[in-house]
Amino acid sequence: MMRLFVNGMAASAGGGITYLCNFLPHLSARDDVQTMVALAPGLTNKFPNFANIHFCEPAKSSNALARFVWEQIHLPGLIRKSESGVLLSIGNFAVRNCPVPQLLLSRNALYTSADFYRDLRRRGEFRLSFESRIKASLARRSIFWADLAIAPSQAFARELGSWTGKSVGALHHGFDFEEFFRDQSALPGNIAESLAAHQGAIRLLHVSHYNYYRNFETLFRALSVLKRRMNGRRVKLFLSCKLLAGENPGAYKTDYAVRLIRELGISDDVIQLGHVPYSQLHHLYRSCDVYLSAAYAESFAHPLLEAMACGLPLVVSDTPVHREISGNSALFFERFAPEELADGVQMLASSQLLADTLSSQGLCRVRDFSWKRHVDTIVELAKLAVQNPVNQLACAA
Repeated sequence: MMRLFVNGMAASAGGGITYLCNFLPHLSARDDVQTMVALAPGLTNKFPNFANIHFCEPAKSSNALARFVWEQIHLPGLIRKSESGVLLSIGNFAVRNCPVPQLLLSRNALYTSADFYRDLRRRGEFRLSFESRIKASLARRSIFWADLAIAPSQAFARELGSWTGKSVGALHHGFDFEEFFRDQSALPGNIAESLAAHQGAIRLLHVSHYNYYRNFETLFRALSVLKRRMNGRRVKLFLSCKLLAGENPGAYKTDYAVRLIRELGISDDVIQLGHVPYSQLHHLYRSCDVYLSAAYAESFAHPLLEAMACGLPLVVSDTPVHREISGNSALFFERFAPEELADGVQMLASSQLLADTLSSQGLCRVRDFSWKRHVDTIVELAKLAVQNPVNQLACAA
């Protein structure tokens, strides 16, 4: 039986938690792997007791750079103590002197995004820019330290390969219909009431906590354009976050977004629902008409799969990752062009046939993604790593 050590210390919100919530149940179902998972303090209680999986919370993780230093010094000893044969690092940073073969999941598109650094300069976020460049340097070196670096999309793997000059494998994250739709309990009352209050409006949806790279401001400007164009027909944008200090993970400031909403006169049209439990997200998607994303940096985009699985047509920014994941189930717009985004929504609002076609194509597309297949591939790569062969790993990738 193979022993696998999963470094999940970087999983605190968003994609990291989503990954573990879907990855671990399928890993647990295998009887040929024993797994130790290291998590940040307080996260173990987010997961049930899994067969063949043990958790540890080895250290405080005050910030990414402090956690990186801790991992370089202390994690090798924990790996040896667990008698694991392979390390799977899911948080962009590898262990430099790893005592066992190491697979690295590299999934942060900000480190290679020129748009992100331009955005930070425009906002005057010079400290965040400096910190991001330091982390980008460590993430780049990590790709060389790992036996195999894996990206969640072909588009991002190519970007990482161009950035580093090293071959990077690509392995899509998955989607699990049964698990995603399992919880049939009703949405919290306040969220259900907010949705019900806007029956008859075109209900647009964006699922994310607030950050800069999801480009919320383009969504808001597009909503303003739609209000002028729709001849009195109501249009509402629902957010699964609140634009308040302390309500979102990370160091992203909501001040500019709040001011922009007020200046555009759309305060009553942006509905800030706040956090919606992952298990109940399907209710939210199915209560809306169109899914939007204006992200300018992305390595995979889980919400696109979730929206497609719920039958929503997509209007998303024209990036290589969005095209790869959504296929022909989306309308695309230039990522900083709110008028083009508004055009897409208008096309769907005026053509039920187009909306139905994109919805049907999305339901077909999402079935190409499988968490079980993802886990099986990770396990096979880990077994190859144990047997050796960086050469075999390169070929498998």
